[in-house]
Amino acid sequence: MIEAQARKYDTIAVSSESTVVAEFVSDSAKETSYQSETQLEREFIRLLESQAYEYVTLTSENELVANLRTQLETLNFFTFSDNEWQRFFNERIASAGDGIVEKTVRIQEDHVQLLTRDDGTSKNITLLDKQNIHNNRLQVINQYAVDRGEGGANFSNRYDVTVLVNGLPMVHIELKRRGVPIREAFNQIDRYQRDSFWAGSGLFEYVQLFVISNGTQTKYYSNTTRRQHVADMNGSRKTKKTSNSFEFTSWWADAQNKPILDLTAFAKTFFAKHTLLNIVTRYCVLTSDRLLLVMRPYQIVATEKILQRIDISSNYKTLGTQEAGGYVWHTTGSGKTLTSFKAAQLASRLESVDKVLFIVDRKDLDYQTMKEYDRFEKGSANSNTSTAVLKRQLEDPSKKIIITTIQKLSTFISGNKGHEIYLGHIVLIFDECHRSQFGDMHSAITKAFKRYNLFGFTGTPIFAANSGSGGNPQLKTTAQAFGDKLHTYTIVDAITDKNVLPFRIDYVNTIKVGSVIDKQVSSIDTENALLSHVRVSQVTKYILDHFDQKTKRSEGYALGDKRVRGFNSIFATASITAARTYYQEFKHQQEDLFPDQRLKIATIFSYAANPDAEDGVLDEEGFETDALSGDARSFLESAIQDYNGTFGTSFDTSSDSFQNYYKDLSLRLKNRDLDMVIVVNMFLTGFDATTMNTLWVDKNLRSHGLIQAYSRTNRILNSVKTYGNIVSFRDLEEETNDAIALFGNKEATGIVLLKPFHEYYDEYADKVTELMQRHRPGELIVGEENQNEFIKLYSEILRLRNILTSFDDFDKNEILSHRDMQDYQSTYLDLWNDRKKTSDSDKEQIVSDLTFEIELIKQVEINVDYILMLVQKYREERGNGDDKELRAGISRAIDSSPSLRNKKDLIENFVDSISIDGSLDEEWQAYVNAQKEKELGEIVASENLKPAETDSFIEAAFREGAIRTSGTAITMVLPPVSRFSKDKNHGEKKRRVIQKLGAFFERFFGLSSGGTN
Repeated sequence: MIEAQARKYDTIAVSSESTVVAEFVSDSAKETSYQSETQLEREFIRLLESQAYEYVTLTSENELVANLRTQLETLNFFTFSDNEWQRFFNERIASAGDGIVEKTVRIQEDHVQLLTRDDGTSKNITLLDKQNIHNNRLQVINQYAVDRGEGGANFSNRYDVTVLVNGLPMVHIELKRRGVPIREAFNQIDRYQRDSFWAGSGLFEYVQLFVISNGTQTKYYSNTTRRQHVADMNGSRKTKKTSNSFEFTSWWADAQNKPILDLTAFAKTFFAKHTLLNIVTRYCVLTSDRLLLVMRPYQIVATEKILQRIDISSNYKTLGTQEAGGYVWHTTGSGKTLTSFKAAQLASRLESVDKVLFIVDRKDLDYQTMKEYDRFEKGSANSNTSTAVLKRQLEDPSKKIIITTIQKLSTFISGNKGHEIYLGHIVLIFDECHRSQFGDMHSAITKAFKRYNLFGFTGTPIFAANSGSGGNPQLKTTAQAFGDKLHTYTIVDAITDKNVLPFRIDYVNTIKVGSVIDKQVSSIDTENALLSHVRVSQVTKYILDHFDQKTKRSEGYALGDKRVRGFNSIFATASITAARTYYQEFKHQQEDLFPDQRLKIATIFSYAANPDAEDGVLDEEGFETDALSGDARSFLESAIQDYNGTFGTSFDTSSDSFQNYYKDLSLRLKNRDLDMVIVVNMFLTGFDATTMNTLWVDKNLRSHGLIQAYSRTNRILNSVKTYGNIVSFRDLEEETNDAIALFGNKEATGIVLLKPFHEYYDEYADKVTELMQRHRPGELIVGEENQNEFIKLYSEILRLRNILTSFDDFDKNEILSHRDMQDYQSTYLDLWNDRKKTSDSDKEQIVSDLTFEIELIKQVEINVDYILMLVQKYREERGNGDDKELRAGISRAIDSSPSLRNKKDLIENFVDSISIDGSLDEEWQAYVNAQKEKELGEIVASENLKPAETDSFIEAAFREGAIRTSGTAITMVLPPVSRFSKDKNHGEKKRRVIQKLGAFFERFFGLSSGGTN
């Protein structure tokens, strides 16, 4: 038995090599090109072999499983008996009920599995050694073919290159020849996830990381395990844009944030053994909602800089000094919370560290951060509601990570002189380390604790150039308070890497007083002038008139399990008086609208001493409503009652209830239930909602406050959201340019801000002219080369049009008529469907090197209400004869809509059957219900499904907006199968039923008038 030879030694020293290379200098003598995908693959494998990866040839699942057994035996110094291996493999590695989620949890959180041995004893079997990473063995295989069991070679998938860690496929690499967009490699992996990773024992569902490359460009991303992703793979609705979207793939880089794009360079850095194993074992985070996040290089660098600083200060006995700490400058929106969490988590595991305190500055950030920390690891964040709770946690050795506010910590220090916690090794991490720490509280903390490391995270540091004139002269800048800058990742870096979006700014002068600031007039008088009834009315009217355009309200996209239209926004006002004035004006101007036409608007504020701070820091609002004036609190109470009426809640301005109002409003903003929230300072820092794309500004902003406020709008969501919209009713151009120069660099403006309208419009006009010259609307395009050229051209027009629609100047300047757009779109969708069918019939064939912008077409979706309006017009106008043009218009509208094409026969049959009079809505609903019943009955009969259970299953799908393909719901509709049955076709039957019910759902979903079922 190998077990008897179990390791009797410990590793003498673990390498302190950094995961991310400090600076990568490319080899100028490298080959200029690879002629084919095969050559690219061969060279990549050669590079891995040169880095001590073992190349193995595995051609079948039996060989893959046998290799896995050998690797696990080697890692664990143990030999399985055949019975033990069979039992362990079937129960602990490839259980029939396990999917991607369960397998990812096993790797990330449960990598030591229990084996019941033949003699009844138990033994721990390690799948992945996370303590000594170099004990893990790396192998590489290529061209591994998976037979899906449908007969014939045409139904197998062949994977390019896969890295096995201890025999388990954990990193998959998909390669394309040079010149082909890497998005095609992404699309191909997407097809593999849907079509074959689950096949056989499902070992390829253990893949944690994907790498895509065309030789010239290379990116990586995690195997997201969100429930919707599993549903997508099983053929449910594929409209959701999540982090399983191409927009969320990442570049690798060196520690200077220089991207490493070339596959050769990527192989030498990302695939260095210590780097890859560190990423898999240390720098992935599985969130509580089962989404796997892989950290980006700048996040890893910052985390390791902090850990190195803790190690060095412990070894050199510099704890409790400024040299033991430092600050991390990572721009707003770059994932500071994830970085700080990982730093806190890994620091808490260091033997010398007693506690990690994560310190925030406001209750609202406390709530935000608690939610984020709780997502990353349930229970790791032990937030506290009082100083007494904080005291208990500090005295409890099991509480290694504690979140608290600086105010609570300060209160604890003043009330607990000489407490023993001050002598422990404490790591203090400050989130958004701004002005509140630059004073007495900061001094009190650093005086009380004796052996500490002090670290700060900020997206907008305070330098000498943007520091205020008041306060402690020794604590005016971030460096004075926290020490060395450990790592920098600026807004320019983030936009270049496409980790956040650029901004587009409109400066809207309503009336003259809006842009005139008289230096001789006090700021209060100026604000009063800016709140004149005429100006407030004009600003409000502008927002109402342009709201749909700026937030893309006519455009739909999937958010979670529901489909929503457009984005939402924040309106930043200069004072509580201004917020109140605007809120009332919006109510007044929307009075005569039907309820479903009104914007859902809320407001929130509390007492802030200085709404326009001189150093650019936005004064933080807490939840202290008692400090509000009587009028302000009374107004806030009435605004909250409006909110209660809209959403059926029961909040008020009392302390606890107001905090709950904040939390509820925060959630509704993120879920796109609200259109706009009017604020003074709240939500302008520390609040993230990917659904937000517009900030309306009637407030003086500058420096870090300006960047933070703007950055509420530029979180990546999907291909529809291409930039953050800033609409300013003040002249903030100089302040904007200064802030971008300070937090980016002097040349940053061209990267951070979108180009002017005419540059996009000129390009759009050129593309449209070229399209009209080459292709007539609605014509059949013959020949693959002509089709590819049309697809590329129309895709580019869609992308440009998506940007242009938010410019006021684009209104009435579109070149293509509505009818021509429909005809071109119909041709585009015909080609998309043709390519899709080709892909489905031959899984080995690559569709093409083209990317269809279907999500951008879905923005201008034709809905059933629009079609029924045309039908009503058709019924009214045709009289005794047919109005052929109007009838053709109905077909044209359907053909141009991705979601209505598969319903075309239904709609056209209805059009041909309508009565001369009667309620069109009622006739339509009766017709749809009859067709649904008929077609579902046919599926039930052909697949021998349980009728009642199938009805319930489909009703739930229409109610929830998606087919449930995981869990027990789907198995309830299938005919009974004996648990002892050896029917290998059961899985295929389930897949086929899911496919049919999914197609049925897609066909009938959204066919009710009003867009719901």
